[in-house]
Amino acid sequence: MITLYGIPNCDTVKKARAWLSEQGVAYTFHDFKKQGVPEAQLDHWLSAVGWETLVNRKGTTWRKLDETTRAAVTDGASARALMLSQACVIKRPVVQWANALTVGFDASDWQTRI
Repeated sequence: MITLYGIPNCDTVKKARAWLSEQGVAYTFHDFKKQGVPEAQLDHWLSAVGWETLVNRKGTTWRKLDETTRAAVTDGASARALMLSQACVIKRPVVQWANALTVGFDASDWQTRI
């Protein structure tokens, strides 16, 4: 089963969910706002793709952080702490496929995975 992690009002997550539905792909949606960030999964993501990929430095949440908080994100541990306290700073969607993990939405890449 595919699990898509994100927040429901994120435009990219909306596009990703719509695309999966259009393709007839069954998936589970994990809502960071309601269900939180699963720590064990976050640790797996950090080891699989790295903190630099997971922290969305272009998003509103990152831009709203004060400079001191942003400057303190320098490694996996500091990024992990921020992502657990501010789930919306995670680049979305994070998708756990049967044999892979992706971050962000790329229809052509996803087509090869279904």
